[in-house]
Amino acid sequence: MSGIRAPRVGLVLGSGSARGWAHIGVIRALEQAGVRPDLVCGTSIGSLVGAVYAAGELDRFEQWVLGLGVREVIAYIDISLGSGLLKGERLMSFFRDKFPDRPVQDLALPFAAVATSLHTGAEVWLREGSTLEAVRASIALPGLFSPVLCEGSVLVDGGLVNPVPVSLARAMGADVVIAVDLSFDMLGRHLRAEPPPDASAGDVMDWIRKLQESLGALLPAHSAEIPKMPSMLDVLASSINIMQVRINRSRMAGEPPDLIIAPRLAHLGLLDFHRAREAIEEGKQAVERVAHSLSDLNRM
Repeated sequence: MSGIRAPRVGLVLGSGSARGWAHIGVIRALEQAGVRPDLVCGTSIGSLVGAVYAAGELDRFEQWVLGLGVREVIAYIDISLGSGLLKGERLMSFFRDKFPDRPVQDLALPFAAVATSLHTGAEVWLREGSTLEAVRASIALPGLFSPVLCEGSVLVDGGLVNPVPVSLARAMGADVVIAVDLSFDMLGRHLRAEPPPDASAGDVMDWIRKLQESLGALLPAHSAEIPKMPSMLDVLASSINIMQVRINRSRMAGEPPDLIIAPRLAHLGLLDFHRAREAIEEGKQAVERVAHSLSDLNRM
């Protein structure tokens, strides 16, 4: 019947730091399968990829991501002695120069990002105003990126309260929600003892660890009998993983999406942004693993 409205499809892109490049592969595979979202929302790295997609800039963004090497990633790192290890200003300056910063409400596709109020712990939905500022607030991972001051509130990473914001997609009017969960295989895989496959080339985490070790040399040495403790960044990354997996399981139990896409990327480190190619490919593979469910969604 002509009066029946097609269901609105919402794409939810979860948090996950460098694993977030998998979102690009997910979007590519969904479009190839004939699934084009009517709206998109995200938390943390998911908000960045989601904003780029909503702005119609995914092609150009993907080319930039694929060109990132270790040196390029390090070049965007601006060490801070304030509220976070990194200020994040170099990265935001790059995006201001290369990508137009339009108001969220003016993007080609309805979009929203999730942040967290540091003062109240409240979940904050960013649905208007500067797209870049919304993304910057959503990715402000505590301890890593400095918080963002927005209209009198101090905002940090939305993953603290809603790592995969299914509830936001529903509030935006989605009838069918496809959620990308980047924490699916994280528990039990943190604090890995083995180096990553390309460790010979070095990575960003190694660079920061060396900086940490240089500072640590100023402290008293540990006894040889005492087992070596994990680095500050290993502790930070593992703690974030545990927190977000637990929160995410609880939230999605009460707010289940219609389909979960779960890339398997636990082997990627917190700042392994230079390993985009394998993350994007795994995003595509994750969609292929649920292809039968996609067929059911297409018939709705």
